Parts: sequence; structure tokens; C-alpha cells
Amino acid sequence: MINAAIMEHLSAITEEERAILSGGGGIDRSLYMSGKKDVVEAEKLLAQGKLITVRTHTRFVRFPEHTHDYIELVYMCSGSTTHIVNGTTVRLEAGELLFLSRHAKQEILRAEQDDVAVNFIILPAFFTETLSVFGREKSPLRDFIVNSLCNAEGGPGYLHFKVSDVLPVQNLIENLLWTLVGKSRNRRRINRMTMELLFLQLLECTEYLSEGADEDTLVMHILRYAEEHYRDGSLALAAKDLHRDPADLSRQIKRLIGKNYTEIIQDKRLSQAAYLLTNTEINIADISRAVGYENVSYFYRLFEARYGCSPRRYRSCK
Repeated sequence: MINAAIMEHLSAITEEERAILSGGGGIDRSLYMSGKKDVVEAEKLLAQGKLITVRTHTRFVRFPEHTHDYIELVYMCSGSTTHIVNGTTVRLEAGELLFLSRHAKQEILRAEQDDVAVNFIILPAFFTETLSVFGREKSPLRDFIVNSLCNAEGGPGYLHFKVSDVLPVQNLIENLLWTLVGKSRNRRRINRMTMELLFLQLLECTEYLSEGADEDTLVMHILRYAEEHYRDGSLALAAKDLHRDPADLSRQIKRLIGKNYTEIIQDKRLSQAAYLLTNTEINIADISRAVGYENVSYFYRLFEARYGCSPRRYRSCK
């Protein structure tokens, strides 16, 4: 539940909405776009030098199809809104999050007074700073989500997180709103740290995630399975879990991701091993077994081929 003072501020009728209610017609394009292109521009909404801001979604009018030159995060404070993203209808309920890439084509149906949504307008450079929180602990799933946000042409246009019941996510969103709406001191640092925590939470919430197309959903299922079962999972078990033929699934994985299942698992195992080498004192043989390699010599060969040095040297250099 959003703080009452914040909700009162966000629910207030804006000047733009008053004009619409008094018979002003559709949206005022000059507030969002230059010229005839249907691209909402960050420079229209963000103060110079700022990387992130928040504004309420304009109600009482349909917002016609458009794209953005920034990344947009929509949070539904109360009620609901209906978005058509790349031809797919997405209904955003209270407490849910919708990330939209710069390449997503979005139309928003009319919202009423109690349908209060906020739009976080975020420049890609903000994520460049924020994603440093992940360090070298990369993974195919993390890369899929990051690429979807920051470089999404050819990828899913949106990520819909149905996290209304995930209290840590709700608390972090409220913190962002409090900082941005209240114009807190040191808000740039607070926003960056809060967004880092939000990303870490969302990477733990992929079971609540919907993607932009059937093929994107399959990719997410495979990568999520690899994240959770990289130590002992198999293609056969993944296929059973997804109710698919293993041979057909193998072909689709290669076509959609560009790697076979074994390569995806290997990527996750080695990145996890590199993280453990850097951030723990666990001995190398135990790390090998922890990430799924009982044969320590085989683990050494794979690690050297990937990182160009032995696990021992990698640890000493980092």
C-alpha cells in the first residue's frame, strides 16, 4: 500500500488532464514529441542533466501508438491500465511493473480517475551505472533481461512483472517514489542504490515475469531452468518440465539463443565458479563440485579455455 501522502500527490488532477476533461480532445503532442514522429522524447520530460524522473500517467484519454527514446518503467499504484505493446494486450493491475524498451510500440487505452499509474522515465546511462551491482556474476538470464531493457531491437519489447504480492519490490518502488516526488537530497545516489536493489529483487522474481511473445517466453523458461538447475539439470528434464519433445526443444534453443543447452549450462557454471573464486575462500576443488563438475581436471580445462588462465591465477588476480 503506497503511503497516503504520496498517493494524494499522485492522484491529483494535472493541468493536462483538466484540459482534456474540459473538452480539449486528445493528448497535447507538444508535451511529448517534436515534429510528426510518434516518438516520446526524454528531453521533453527530463530536466537537463537528469537520468531518471517520474510522472503520472495521463488519464481520461487514449494515448495513441508511440515509441520512446528512453526506457520506461510503469508502476500501477491503484486501479489498472490496458497497454497494447507490439500488438499484444497487457493489462497492468495495481502493484505490477511494466518495463518498456526503446523499440516497443505502445498504445494505452483510456484510464479513469482511480487508475493511477506512474511512469519512470529512465535514460540508458542510468542502467549502465546501476548494473555495476552485478559485478562479474553474469548469467544468460541476467543478460536476457538487461538486453531486453537496454538494447532490445529484435528482443522482447516489454517485461511484465506481476509482483503485487512481493513486499520487498513494493517497498523499493515506494522508496523511489518518495525520493523522486519529495525531491530528497542526495536523490541521485539514493535512486541508483534503490534501483540496484530493485533489480536484484526482480532477478529473484522471474517466476512472476511475462515476456513479449511466445518465443520470448520459451527463451525465458529455458534460461530460468538453467539458472535453477545448472548443477544437475538436463535437456531431457527441461523438455519434460516444458512438455516438449527433447529433440525439438534442442533445435529451438539453438535457433532462438544461438547456443545449445550444454553451452548454456556451461556458461552458467563457469560464471558462477568465477564469482565464487572472487568473492569466497572456498577451495577450488569444492567450487568445481559446487557448480556441477565432479572431475576437477575437466573443470580446470574448461575454465582456462573460457578465462585464459587457471582458476587459481584468476583468484589471485582478482
